[in-house]
Amino acid sequence: MLDPVTLEGRHVRLEPLSLDHIPGLVEAASQSRDTYGFTYVPVDADAMRLYVETALAGRDAGSMMPFATIDRRTDRVAGSTRFHHLEFWDWPAESPHQRGKHLPDVVFIGTTWLAAGAQRTGINPEAKLLMLTHAFETWLVHRVRITTDSRNEQSRRAILRLGMRLDGVVRTDRVALDGVIRDSATYSMLDSEWPEAKAQLTARLR
Repeated sequence: MLDPVTLEGRHVRLEPLSLDHIPGLVEAASQSRDTYGFTYVPVDADAMRLYVETALAGRDAGSMMPFATIDRRTDRVAGSTRFHHLEFWDWPAESPHQRGKHLPDVVFIGTTWLAAGAQRTGINPEAKLLMLTHAFETWLVHRVRITTDSRNEQSRRAILRLGMRLDGVVRTDRVALDGVIRDSATYSMLDSEWPEAKAQLTARLR
């Protein structure tokens, strides 16, 4: 289990997800749901509690780090995101890449959703900047990955704007939210690519 961390910028604050966030998450999810066609967002308090409890169980197992996304303009919950599928590689003791077993080597960023009023603002790109910075500069990961339904063109464009690169499309990958078997577009960024991506994303936020 990794130490909890709060990540804060000008537009957004990412707080360690807790049961206390459930009412705010329910309120955020009650706005227009027109953009949730490819993203699971709980519809009521009971579903949201299960969603949060599942995320916290993953946190306790050491496989994820979930956040509540807070809009700093209003100090209200705007959604949720998380690191997940943390990978800890088995390095030889003499390897120069060995950084200690407590630091992940690869992480995914995902399970991200925002209230309708928080979309198309600086919240999502800044949240990704904060998470990428933490992954590459605090954990010193070698790769960050993001995956999305291949049909989700809006998400795919947003991922590319972060500086991620398309690794490929995994065919017949999993059951999608609408019940079909989806293909997944998978993207990644390497530690060697991070400085350039960071500079471009920082300039974009300015």
